[in-house]
Amino acid sequence: MPPFGDRNARLLIVGLAPGMHGANRTGRPFTGDHAGILLYRTLHKHGFANHPGSVEPDDGLQLRDCRITNAVKCLPPQNKPLPDEVLRCNRFLAAELATYPPRLILALGRVGHTAVLRALELRQGEFAFAHGAQHALPNGMRLVDSFHCSRYNTQTGRLTEAMFDAVLRDIAAALGHTASLRST
Repeated sequence: MPPFGDRNARLLIVGLAPGMHGANRTGRPFTGDHAGILLYRTLHKHGFANHPGSVEPDDGLQLRDCRITNAVKCLPPQNKPLPDEVLRCNRFLAAELATYPPRLILALGRVGHTAVLRALELRQGEFAFAHGAQHALPNGMRLVDSFHCSRYNTQTGRLTEAMFDAVLRDIAAALGHTASLRST
């Protein structure tokens, strides 16, 4: 599945894999699935999207200064990426980071975090995953961690809307985004 958004974005969001009933069906990351509801609403709130929802690829959604990709490019078994799939797909993330280097990377979940570090050939042990953690990377990029905005995490309270908003608020402040874009 190809990335979605601004190729020259300063923010790259790295998710896990296309969702079975969302991106795998629609062809656009986080479109038509539960995780996309919180993601796109929060991106809109902080000026990274022109409207707060994404149901179908022709819904007019545009990202500003933001690009979204996944650690795994195809739908994994049981909708959960296996380590060998992450390894096989890592060359695509490495190429994305080399071709369109962002200033900030938001890793959604430990799988996204690990995939970013592997793509940048960095040692996992030097950058521990924790929700809200920020890591200065040697290449000048910054890696920010968040629990994934999945239905499971939000329904169990592992990730609340306030927690996710705080992460995006900090990223928006670092990049100078102060208000939502108006729908066009």
